[in-house]
Amino acid sequence: MAEECILAIDNGTQSVRALLFDLRGNLVQKARIPIEPYFSEHPGWAEQHPSVFWDAVCQACQQLWRLPGVQRAAIAGVTLTTQRGTVVNVDRNGAPLRPAIIWLDQRRAEGLPPVGGLWGLAFWLSRTSETVAYVQAEAEANWIRTHQPDIWSRTYKYLLLSGYLTYRLTGRFVDSVGCQVGYIPFDYKRLRWAGRRDWKWQALPMSPELLPELEPPGAVLGQITPQAAEATGIPVGLPVIAAAADKACEVIGSGCIEPHVGCLSYGTTASINTTHKRYIEVIPLIPPYPSAMPGAYSLEIQIYRGYWMVSWFKREFGEREVRLAEARGIEPEVLFDGLVRSVPPGSEGLILQPYWTPGIRVPGPEARGAIVGFSDVHTRAHLYRAILEGLAYALREAKERIEQRSGVRVTELRISGGGSQSDAALQLTADIFGLPTARPHVYETSGLGAAIDAAVGLRLHADFSAAIREMVRLGDVFEPDVGTRSIYEDLYQGVYKRLYSRLRPLYAHMRRSTAQLADREKAGQTTRK
Repeated sequence: MAEECILAIDNGTQSVRALLFDLRGNLVQKARIPIEPYFSEHPGWAEQHPSVFWDAVCQACQQLWRLPGVQRAAIAGVTLTTQRGTVVNVDRNGAPLRPAIIWLDQRRAEGLPPVGGLWGLAFWLSRTSETVAYVQAEAEANWIRTHQPDIWSRTYKYLLLSGYLTYRLTGRFVDSVGCQVGYIPFDYKRLRWAGRRDWKWQALPMSPELLPELEPPGAVLGQITPQAAEATGIPVGLPVIAAAADKACEVIGSGCIEPHVGCLSYGTTASINTTHKRYIEVIPLIPPYPSAMPGAYSLEIQIYRGYWMVSWFKREFGEREVRLAEARGIEPEVLFDGLVRSVPPGSEGLILQPYWTPGIRVPGPEARGAIVGFSDVHTRAHLYRAILEGLAYALREAKERIEQRSGVRVTELRISGGGSQSDAALQLTADIFGLPTARPHVYETSGLGAAIDAAVGLRLHADFSAAIREMVRLGDVFEPDVGTRSIYEDLYQGVYKRLYSRLRPLYAHMRRSTAQLADREKAGQTTRK
């Protein structure tokens, strides 16, 4: 009889993967279906038809069954992890009423009335009114309710992508607590929908009936329906086990369940996460997200579109390496790592601040990206290394903020995401942080984290500690170099940490000027009409 396995479905930004893991954390087989991340009918919009995600799930599973060594009879259960913050409006029959709004979408619901009453007074006194207004404007539900009232009035359930795909698999409107990351009325401290008097119901006006049932990670969400079995090939009746959003699954898939172990994600959004049993707001009013372990929290600071500039560099300046790697039959990262190593630590004075998409309060809505220190010695290799160094500087600063708020020092790092495949990126991270830095034994850490949830939920491992002990191992470990570390320490303390305060007034001026130009353009368009 074949050894029991877990089927983990991972719906990321660029692709959907069907991943088969055994109970020792080995990736038995993998099928990947690329997807178009989004389409955009207006500048800043990012939407996709929900059927694109479901069809890719079906194709990935059907492709998986054709691979050698895959035995469907050995699958003990199914679990799901998805990109965060992507929302779907459905009718009573589960049919989407409009395209999904993707987490990359930048539209805003402007001009909404502020939260009033005692809550409004409390926010004014604590100087957090601007943060609450930001949440209101960013909430997809507020935009749909304001600009597409007919869609909103016909909405039976307002779901995250995880909830929509769970419905397609099980026929139930239910989702995992661990997936609730977005502009929704969720109580992040109590890990349930917000209470009746919570301010979120003012900021995000909606009926509680629009939201799905919630179950903790490891709980049974339902069983594979005959319709889902026919579409995907997954055996009918298999249990679907609650996991968590992709970042939360990456954290436990990297083995980071203790607060002294930091998990860096080098993906589309770069982030640092630590797992805690206490509820701690690293930034006031910005909650920790649900962990992939029940009752725990993932303290997170993001560098929005963090590795986006790495992709930008490769697209704009890296065509030579991409073509040469293809001709040699090697991964392009090998040649890009060569670029990094051709430049000394510190990029000969070229320093980059990676705030190309500002956050809510860190660094602030006015922030921009900056590159300072150019001279005639600098090449594209210097720029590439400076990008990687700038991201590591920003994440180190975030680590220090988490340490200050939590009272727990981070003593070791794990790296996941696409950037984790670069040896050069991991070594300079170890040098900048001054900490041992490791990549997990498998690249698919979000899928592995989801499989860990399922293994515990199905009682195939006794608890999360036992599951992680059995299913997670370290791959390559990078130790900081003493000499290089001292170079980075000087640049980090003496230059990088001072940059934002010095540039902030200029960023604010640029923001005002840009807004004035946009207002003039709008006025000109109105006049021409």
